[in-house]
Amino acid sequence: MNHLPPRAPRSRIRRRFGYGPAVLAAALVLAAPPTLSAEPASYTPGPTAPHHAPSGKPAGRWIRAAGAPLTVFAHRGASSTAPENTLVSDEVARRGGAKWIENDVQPSKDGVPYILHDATVDRTTDGTGTLRSLTSAQLDALDAGSWFAPVFAGTRIPTLAAQLADLRTRGGNLLLEIKGRQTEAEVARIVQEVRDQGMTDRVFVQSFDVTSLRLAHELAPELPLGLLRDNLDADPVAVAEDLHLAAYNVSDKGLSVRPSAVDELHAAGIAVNVWTVNGAARWKVLDELGVDGVITDRPTELTGWIAGRRA
Repeated sequence: MNHLPPRAPRSRIRRRFGYGPAVLAAALVLAAPPTLSAEPASYTPGPTAPHHAPSGKPAGRWIRAAGAPLTVFAHRGASSTAPENTLVSDEVARRGGAKWIENDVQPSKDGVPYILHDATVDRTTDGTGTLRSLTSAQLDALDAGSWFAPVFAGTRIPTLAAQLADLRTRGGNLLLEIKGRQTEAEVARIVQEVRDQGMTDRVFVQSFDVTSLRLAHELAPELPLGLLRDNLDADPVAVAEDLHLAAYNVSDKGLSVRPSAVDELHAAGIAVNVWTVNGAARWKVLDELGVDGVITDRPTELTGWIAGRRA
């Protein structure tokens, strides 16, 4: 998703984040034994109890049951607390209670899928250039942590394979954004990585790019799909049905124009997840509106907020 902090010179970024309490908390969390809060390797998401959409049509498995909590999607991991789209950020989010990690995937020059949001490595590493212009050997040598804080020095950009292996062994699920327009071969490589890791039941694919979603459905109809939208389509249900979507993932601003779209989509068995929402006031509105999940930079805070409302 195109939710970016304003870019600043690297020296200013280091001073801003280097010794903040959130960074220190993340460091303390990572110093603790992983068995304290990591999910067991056997963890898989279970289906919700049978329930019905407003029309009486059986709802899809991704629509939350009445009284069930929002699903928390950790946007690029715990990206407000650790360097985004890294295994460190994923682990902080997981230990904060998030069951779902949201990350972006795009290929290197030699076709290896990497987890990175931007088209270039400039903002989040010590390198320069577009990801697609760099080989996997070049990308593996980059420092993807020091820009955020010195304690994260030496953190690497993970490959999709590394990301999936980490989730498979440590627990959790992946909301994976296919970043930009990708070729059939590039989408096929993503699908193959997911299948090779035995993670098809724990990966949800999303994209702004309709062509990439069509390719993903043709290559792997077993993978659930979500369409990312800045603004609502005139008929989101028709779009969802045409693309075989399990979820329609719209921005908070876009949904606020016509909140009734949630009921329309639910009536068709389509889930609604909203991005990128970082404050309690909007969490409350969206929870009461009935959306199914929230993508947030603050997964630990949202998890705690949900627990407080259900206490």
